[in-house]
Amino acid sequence: MNTKRMTTNAILIAIGVILHQITPLIGVPMQPDFALAMLFIIMIFNEDYKTTLISGIVIGIFTALTTKTPGGQIPNILDKLITCNVMYLILVPLRNRICKTKQITLLLSLGTLVSGTTFLVALATFAGLPGGASFKVLFMTIVVPTIVLNLIIGLVIYKISEKTLQITGTFS
Repeated sequence: MNTKRMTTNAILIAIGVILHQITPLIGVPMQPDFALAMLFIIMIFNEDYKTTLISGIVIGIFTALTTKTPGGQIPNILDKLITCNVMYLILVPLRNRICKTKQITLLLSLGTLVSGTTFLVALATFAGLPGGASFKVLFMTIVVPTIVLNLIIGLVIYKISEKTLQITGTFS
């Protein structure tokens, strides 16, 4: 992997971590995860599994360090690890069949669903769900709105990133 590509990936991860850190809580002590959008953008721009896996682990660690959810450290790491693998496997057969905009749309929506569900299951297993809320309530009030927000914000960030990277010639 060349230096430009590694630097670009590091910048995207840093932006994701900053977004995760500044995102406010929604209702119960949980927050949307915009770092996922960065993970999916990295997956679109880098077709290799190693980059996907390393990015998933790094983003998982950083989101664990910046989570506002009590007991959310291990669930954050697990959910990023599982999500990056599942979405990579879904993306592989689609890479040369559909355009990158459709790929990122699929990753942002389906990937956020996988991540949110995995996070809630892991949180319920390891620490319990916050505020005595049920899985269904947290899914409907946190995961579903996050899917919509990640889709909108992620597409905007993707288009900006795509244009910037085309101008700089980082990803051909």
